[in-house]
Amino acid sequence: MTQAAILERKRSGAAEFQPASARAKDDAAMLKAAANLTRDLNVPRSGIYWADMLGSALLGYAALLGAMVVRPAWLAVGCGLIAVLALYRAGSFIHELTHIKKGAVKGFRFAWNLVIGVPLLIPSFMYEGVHNQHHAKRYYGTVDDPEYLPLALMHPWTLPVFLIAAALAPVGMLIRFGILAPLSLLSSRLRTIVVGRYSGLQINPKFVRPKPEGEFARDWAWQEAAASVWAIALVAMVATGVIPLRAFLIFLAVSSGVMFLNQVRTLVAHLWENEGEPMSVTAQFLDSVNVPPPATLPVLWAPVGLRYHALHHLLPGLPYHALGEAHRRLCRELDARSVYHQSTHRHLSALVSRLAAQTLTNRRKSA
Repeated sequence: MTQAAILERKRSGAAEFQPASARAKDDAAMLKAAANLTRDLNVPRSGIYWADMLGSALLGYAALLGAMVVRPAWLAVGCGLIAVLALYRAGSFIHELTHIKKGAVKGFRFAWNLVIGVPLLIPSFMYEGVHNQHHAKRYYGTVDDPEYLPLALMHPWTLPVFLIAAALAPVGMLIRFGILAPLSLLSSRLRTIVVGRYSGLQINPKFVRPKPEGEFARDWAWQEAAASVWAIALVAMVATGVIPLRAFLIFLAVSSGVMFLNQVRTLVAHLWENEGEPMSVTAQFLDSVNVPPPATLPVLWAPVGLRYHALHHLLPGLPYHALGEAHRRLCRELDARSVYHQSTHRHLSALVSRLAAQTLTNRRKSA
C-alpha cells in the first residue's frame, strides 16, 4: 500500500482544468476514514513544540552569528545556509499558531513572537486570521482567499515575480514596521491602508484585511509595537555604527533566504488550478500537495508538517507532529484506487516543472 501511495496525478486534454462544478462531489469514504482514524491524534504535545521551535531558533541564530563573524567566505556561506534552514523551520511554527487552540500549548504564541516573530519582523498577527480564511470551505480558491492565486492558469513571468517579491520582503517589512506603522498613528487614512493592505502574509493582491477586534486587536497592538520598536532600533544601530553594515546585510540576506524558501514551498503547496469557483473539500484536497516519505528533502523545504499539506487541508486541526502517523494510517486503510493517493507527489522539481509547463501552455494558447 505504501508503493501505491506514490502515484502521480495524471491529466490530459480538456480534463486538465475541470471547473469546480465538475469536481463538486466529496469522497465520503476518504473523509470518513480521515476523521475516524485520527481522533486520538488531535492533542498537541507541548514538549515537541517547545523543543523543536527553540532548538531550531537556537541553531539558526548561532549559525547567523557565525555567518557574521567568520572570515573564510565559504564558511560564512555555509553558516548562512544553516541559518536559513533552521530559522525557516522555527518560523514555520507561525502556521501552527493559526490552528492550535489558544492556550493549548501555554505561552507558546508569546514565546514564538518574542524569539522569532518580532526579530524577523513576521509577528503572528500577520498570519493569524489570514490563513484561517484560506481554510474556509466557501473561500478556498476564490477571490476571497488571501492565499490563493491560479498560478497554473497565469503567464510564465508570474512565477519569477512571485519568488522575487518574497526575496525582497525583509526590506518591505522594515519599511512597513519602521516607517508606515508609526506614521499611520498620525493618519487614519494611512492606518486603513496599512491594516488592509500591508498587514497580512498573503499572495492575493485583491485581499483587503478588516480591522482587528477584541482580544485579537490587543495581540495585534503589542506585536506591531514591538516589531516597530525593533525595526527602528535596528536601522538606528546600523546608522550609528553599533551594528556593522556587513552584519546587517548578512541578517537581511538570511531573512531574504527564509522568505524565498517559504515562497518556493508555497509555489508547490497547491496545484493552483482553480479559476475562482467554490470547491468541495475533496476538490480542495486534490488541488493540494503531499510529499511524504520516501522523499527526504521535504524535511528541509517543507518542515513542521508542511510536506503533508493536502492532508492538512483535510484535517486542519491536527498537530504537525501527528500528520505523518495520520498519513500512514490512511495509506493502510484506503486501497490504491482511493482519491487520497492522488494528492501524493514525488518531489519538488517535478511540481515546479509541472507548474512551469502549464504556464508556458497558457502563453501559447493566448498567443
